[in-house]
Amino acid sequence: LREAKYTINSYCASPYFHRGVLMAEKRFVYMDHAATTFTKPEVFEAMLPFLKEHFGNPSSLYSIGREGKEAVEAAREQLAKALGANSEEIYFTSGGTESDNWAIKGTAFARRKRGKHIITTPIEHHAVLYPCEYLETQGFDVTYLPVDRYGLVDPAEVEAAIREDTILISVMYANNEIGTIEPISEIGEIAQEHEIPFHTDAVQAIGKIPLDMKKKERNVDMLSLSAHKFYGPKGIGALFLREGTEIDNYMHGGGQERKKRAGTENVAGIVGLGKAIELAAANLEEHDRKMRKMRDRLLAGLLEIPHCRLNGHPEKRLPDNLNLSFEYIEGESLLLMLDEMGVCCSTGSACSSGSLEPSHVLRAIGLPPEIAQGTLRLTLGDENTEEDIDYVLEVMPEIVGKLRAISPFYKPENICEK
Repeated sequence: LREAKYTINSYCASPYFHRGVLMAEKRFVYMDHAATTFTKPEVFEAMLPFLKEHFGNPSSLYSIGREGKEAVEAAREQLAKALGANSEEIYFTSGGTESDNWAIKGTAFARRKRGKHIITTPIEHHAVLYPCEYLETQGFDVTYLPVDRYGLVDPAEVEAAIREDTILISVMYANNEIGTIEPISEIGEIAQEHEIPFHTDAVQAIGKIPLDMKKKERNVDMLSLSAHKFYGPKGIGALFLREGTEIDNYMHGGGQERKKRAGTENVAGIVGLGKAIELAAANLEEHDRKMRKMRDRLLAGLLEIPHCRLNGHPEKRLPDNLNLSFEYIEGESLLLMLDEMGVCCSTGSACSSGSLEPSHVLRAIGLPPEIAQGTLRLTLGDENTEEDIDYVLEVMPEIVGKLRAISPFYKPENICEK
């Protein structure tokens, strides 16, 4: 029986098989798709031959090497088509973190003779913030623009922060914690007018929002993405690098990726990324409709719980994201009790979930620490159903009630704005 369970779970990419196989005694609801997604079966099947018979090094001249090279270039075309870009502008990386690091540090070091000033925001992913902090130790000056209570950056403040020595602007497309979508087109126009390279971390946006690097995002010079956020494998991502953008090589040691990023290509991962983005692009409108419908019903139900508030912009937000604060309780306790009921979600960014401090995003939008500590992030995905929404709405009030009953700070007469 144990061997049969292993076989089933090995060949079924969706974690929802656990409902019938490993968690028959309770419902399993995965609502942490902003942290990672499962690898779709079609993606797994596309990758498998390049882990087995087509294992050759793409730099080799013999047939199984050429097969790998052709597969890499086919995936590059798939990604370029989905982004409205040219295939020559796509560079494969190990994921969003590497892409962000390359864009930030590569641009900074390539342009440091022109200046050492960088503009970003305090709500960026740590894959942007930490490289900026590192650059500050190397003599660069970084301006962290404020955001409003919804997490929105004001394009006028971006323009006001520009100096003669500004060499880079980096603003994320959509926030990974609160889901707010930034005014990327407007910021890009400002960057172009001042002839400053513009980078956006679009890790959370890909597969959820239609992008077009020739039209809608025509002023974006660099864009980061990661396959495991849109049902592809982990360990593979890409950097869109607009032709003519000045940037230092990130990896040295070989001629791969047109001599800009050395290292033997992760062929199976690249093939998986290509298939995943192809599936996502073909299903974008339907995915958006389904996510919004479920998200809005989940939000309406959860806001019925007293002393609960939505974080992030109420309208300019990702279709699958909800970030809610429940007063008088701790998010970690809420998370653990939900886990006991088979519900997987997050207290914020998965990359910093071990920290007991309020997230830097919630601090930046001005959320008081006593409210921020009770924050929960729920992010929906393709396999979620209306029954999942029903289940969460069924168990959440009871769990919140139990936690508040033992809270020394909660009194029923307390009033909080929703």
